[in-house]
Amino acid sequence: MAKEKPQAQAGPPIRVLVVDNDAAHADAMAESLRKVGYECSVTERGEEAAEMLGRGSYEIVVTDLVMPGIGGLELLDRVKETLPDAEVILVTGHGTVESAVEAMRRGAFNYLLKPLDLAQLRAVVDNAARSQHLRRANAELRRRLDERFGFEGVVGNSEPMRRVIERLARIAPTDATVLIQGDTGCGKELVAQAIHQNSPRKSRPFVALNCGALSENILESELFGHVKGAFTDASHDRVGKFEYADGGTLLLDEVGDMPLPTQIKLLRVLESGEITRVGSNEPKKVDVRILSATNRDLEASIAEGTFREDLYHRLKVVTVRLPRLAERREDLPLLLDHFLKTQSKHHHKEIGSVSTAARRRLMAYDWPGNVRELKNAVESMVVVDLDGVLDLDDLPEQFYTPGEAGEATESGAGVGGGDALADLVGKPISAIEGLFIGETLKVTGGNREEAAKMLGIGERTLYRKIKEYGLN
Repeated sequence: MAKEKPQAQAGPPIRVLVVDNDAAHADAMAESLRKVGYECSVTERGEEAAEMLGRGSYEIVVTDLVMPGIGGLELLDRVKETLPDAEVILVTGHGTVESAVEAMRRGAFNYLLKPLDLAQLRAVVDNAARSQHLRRANAELRRRLDERFGFEGVVGNSEPMRRVIERLARIAPTDATVLIQGDTGCGKELVAQAIHQNSPRKSRPFVALNCGALSENILESELFGHVKGAFTDASHDRVGKFEYADGGTLLLDEVGDMPLPTQIKLLRVLESGEITRVGSNEPKKVDVRILSATNRDLEASIAEGTFREDLYHRLKVVTVRLPRLAERREDLPLLLDHFLKTQSKHHHKEIGSVSTAARRRLMAYDWPGNVRELKNAVESMVVVDLDGVLDLDDLPEQFYTPGEAGEATESGAGVGGGDALADLVGKPISAIEGLFIGETLKVTGGNREEAAKMLGIGERTLYRKIKEYGLN
């Protein structure tokens, strides 16, 4: 006969520790909970229960209040110290108002009286299980957010990116306004999300607004909100991004494109901490951390009269400059593998690898569109691939030039064209090998692991040959 499963139960079974010096009563409680899908451990001694807490992980503890040695309240304290997220349900035949109040004050989830109604016990345990499932769901959500937006989500092991990540780790815990600068496609919004996700505000909203995509009137309404009748289409009150992000973080993307009149109003908000909805005279306090991002040279915009200098200094308490992908070529293999994994999962395809020829072509490209262009290129390859290996035939069109030799060029047989090949004739094998290793290191931006893959040799062999040929 299949086990009846409580509605509260989902995913891995909830683990329950049952403690009662009356063995028959402990077994009855455990058996009642096992029937509805809980995983139960039983002990008759408080001391043994305390040891079991140290050896295992329990989400719920059901314990008698009065026991020889370690009693229920002391065990409750031990649980909160050892497994702070676990819920504790106290059961007693000696119930008083004072003992119930004390149990709840010390963190008990509930308090039940003997003789115990097993249906009531299951209902209370189900409620505790719902609390545990919610905690699990929140922890999983936090893990996914950290994976996507935490500093580990800012992929890169090059020196420029290590400096960026170190700077983010210092900036995130503060409330300082941050100006994120970098070319289009460098990942400015991802960095802003990482700052928020690693800040004390991470449980509050993160809101992004593209300031360059909206007209002046619409932008002000989006930022500050409006009241009914403020303009022709204002049929009802609307909360703006500042109010919506209260307690959290607001990213002003493409802030360099913000109209001058809106800049003045934004400066006033930054100075006073108050917003006023369009069409209203009533100011409202907001607590929002401001991050801004731009691909413009704001100092040049100040000189041109299109950006306010006072606002610039308010926004750039701290600056983060993101390097172009061409400045961090060592990160290309990491990013390539990262996007291969994420895009394969997104499109429900099993892609095992990227061929050496395709990797070489991707490594040699200049990437004017930066990380966004790389992501789009990998997604395109994943979508059109038919054989589970991303190869030359999967590359987008921009990676080809007219009259190219194709596979022969990619394999190295035609490197540099016929004249270059003729120049190698008659030279020692060691000179040719050194040349090829050096050129491969250039293509990989000095990434030795990737160069070893392309050359088809082990990393240790590559290190030895680099030393042998005096390569940097």
